[in-house]
Amino acid sequence: MKKTQTFLFLIVFNLAACNLFSQENNRWQIDSENSISWKIKEDIPHDDHIEMSGKRISGVIRYGVLANGAFHATRSLVWPMLRTIPNNTHASFTRQFAQDGLELVTVNYKPITDEKVTAISLNGILQVNSKVDSKLEITREYFPMTSLAGYCEKYTLKNTFDKNCIVEVPKTESVYHSDPEKGTEGSYQVNVYTLNHGSFTLKPNEEVSFSVIYFGTKTGENIPLINIEEEKQKRLDLVFEIQNKLVLKTPDEVLNTEFAFAKLRAAESIFDTKGGPMHSPGGEAYYAAIWANDEAEYIGPFFPFLGYQYADKASLNAYLHFAKFMNKEYKPIPSSIIAEGTDIWNGAGDRGDAAMIAYGAARYALAKGSKKEAAQLWPLIEWCLEYCRLKINEEGVVLSDSDELEGRFPSGKANLNTSSLYYDALISAVFLGKELGGSSKKLTAYKVQADKMKAAIERYFGARIDGFDTYKYYKENDILRAWICTPLAMGIYDRKEGTIDALFSSKLWTQDGLASQAGDKTFWDRSTLYALRGVLSAGESEKAIRFLHYYSNRRLLGDHVPYPVEAFPEGNQRHLSAESGLYCRVFTEGLFGIRPTGLNSFDLVPRLPQSWPKMSLSAIYLANKNFDITVERINKKLKITVSDKNKIWINKVIKEGETIQVKLN
Repeated sequence: MKKTQTFLFLIVFNLAACNLFSQENNRWQIDSENSISWKIKEDIPHDDHIEMSGKRISGVIRYGVLANGAFHATRSLVWPMLRTIPNNTHASFTRQFAQDGLELVTVNYKPITDEKVTAISLNGILQVNSKVDSKLEITREYFPMTSLAGYCEKYTLKNTFDKNCIVEVPKTESVYHSDPEKGTEGSYQVNVYTLNHGSFTLKPNEEVSFSVIYFGTKTGENIPLINIEEEKQKRLDLVFEIQNKLVLKTPDEVLNTEFAFAKLRAAESIFDTKGGPMHSPGGEAYYAAIWANDEAEYIGPFFPFLGYQYADKASLNAYLHFAKFMNKEYKPIPSSIIAEGTDIWNGAGDRGDAAMIAYGAARYALAKGSKKEAAQLWPLIEWCLEYCRLKINEEGVVLSDSDELEGRFPSGKANLNTSSLYYDALISAVFLGKELGGSSKKLTAYKVQADKMKAAIERYFGARIDGFDTYKYYKENDILRAWICTPLAMGIYDRKEGTIDALFSSKLWTQDGLASQAGDKTFWDRSTLYALRGVLSAGESEKAIRFLHYYSNRRLLGDHVPYPVEAFPEGNQRHLSAESGLYCRVFTEGLFGIRPTGLNSFDLVPRLPQSWPKMSLSAIYLANKNFDITVERINKKLKITVSDKNKIWINKVIKEGETIQVKLN
């Protein structure tokens, strides 16, 4: 842009941004870094939904408060390993239930009426508090079992009157049998039953609890004895474990808290399938299956940072499943491996899946720091890189049938994402190949290919779109697209100024982050999260942090909480799990600028905002080490400390934007 145009753009942008950011009308509040609550006032009626998962079940709870203050909820329960016919991507046994556990309970021989919700909280468990006049306090708690195929609801009634009250909880059990012709293993059943039924006389301030269990099995299988307190504690233990790994501390409690929530959603959606542990997106649609984008590209490179071993196993398992489809003819690897690993889906053709897998697998292997795992994955990485090389057209970029949006928006014959991912995968492959003693000739060729691809990306995709010097997403593209952010996330900064201006302009930025395409109401959080990571990596921390805070505040404390979402209007903002992994990567790779360069080394380029005196990331699990990174502002420089309990690897003052090479030994 010319100087005058730039100045005018900044004025318009700042006015629009001030108007946008002023509209943070939070419904929820932060209670602690691992808990938020909604105190019910006059902001009703309101409905929301949240997904929570265990190893054998997932539940989407649609809940809300009516205009009269009453609570209502519907639970959509998914059993991923109970497969239905046809056994395709969406063939997880699913049932919805709308009944409330209190409907058959009586207090002083009468049904409970005039209940008013006072607060709803989230801390890995959905908790609802309500009152019935001054006589009764009610607490509902909703959560999945961590390792069994059950879903729990715990109800507690407390007598807050000055006289005794009698609570009667009926013994109930309903058994639902599915049509045997619609299940791959015959009929399935759902048992819905109460625990701790009976008649209870409560003195003032005494309370009683009972539970409703939803358990799914194959017909005829025994249901294990359930101890509701043990199951609740197992859920809380999982939450505690995840929250005490990879801990973010900044002066912004919204970022700290949303990061804590995102870790949980990223890690909980892993299912114990017959094909091994499989991380899956969720959303009542995508279970017991893996995708080249969600699992291989988005969340696989993040999990080693978290240090949750079950997640690492799921990532390695995903890459090895894809490796089964390598072939001498270099036919495309399927986009998705479904039905517990027994089938595939490739309905969108080649989406650039090989580039996604090579990018993710190489970054995962470097971050994990296991030479054994790296050696297992190296053939897959080599194959995917060669597949991409063979797809390079005469103009030097990689051809693919579509992209990760699978035709929802046009992507041409060659799109910006596929070539950018291939470029980054080549760089990671050079780092990884050196660790494995790979052929110097091959690694040199990878380096040359990376340089050529970077130049080709500029030549082929570089363009002036809508007044911004940025990228066209495909050759014929003349409308701004959200995915112009991808080169930034891959360390390509040739057009960073125009690209960042375009991303945060009124053309693309909306109240929910980036529109997928200028002028369209559709948004996908994944592109917003890539953009925020890329802008931070490019050194524009002040601008990025403002938009990151706004986005995080909306997702954590707005009307639909507490996780990043998939898309709208498609899916109605489902809490797909991999998006939460992408959110965490905004911090690990963007804010802290961590780029693994070996099995026990990484580059560090921290981007501390000017208004922050300090930030830290502790309990980082990289290269089989557990360590902390602290960044402090010292005048106009940054003091960097990388250490564990026994050793300080780095204790250094640097200029802003300087790269530190860290070797852990």
